[in-house]
Amino acid sequence: MKARLDAIDWHILKELQQDGRMTNVELARRVGISAPPCLRRVRALEEAGLVKGYRTILDEKQLGYDVTAFAMVGLHSQTEADLLGFEKQVAGWKLVRESYMLSGEVDFLLKCVAPDLQTLQNFIISELTAAPNVDSVRTALTIRKTKDLPIVPIDE
Repeated sequence: MKARLDAIDWHILKELQQDGRMTNVELARRVGISAPPCLRRVRALEEAGLVKGYRTILDEKQLGYDVTAFAMVGLHSQTEADLLGFEKQVAGWKLVRESYMLSGEVDFLLKCVAPDLQTLQNFIISELTAAPNVDSVRTALTIRKTKDLPIVPIDE
């Protein structure tokens, strides 16, 4: 079921996506309400699970993660137990930053970051392809990032 939000809630969500560090007073000013009801609304959005958390987005290249790649993984078996087992394994791999289960020819799409190509290759060979139930792995190295909007499009 989709959440029922009024225009102020939508505006709050849009502003928080742009700058999750702003003070409640600044947020209230931007959405046109006073601070106490703004704080109540933000807490209600958090409690409803619409705001899942707050994080700082780091520049991976400046921190030494020069290689970004996508791994397309096919599994031998897609039973629920096998899918959950693979997901559990993925959760423990620090080079995997995002993981999606897909429909179609590929079972999982993994976004991986590594400091260099050798580290990525070692991970793919010694961990990913060696994992139980993995049938195939195809990788694609990124050349450059052309769009990065880790937010939900909100039209007020």
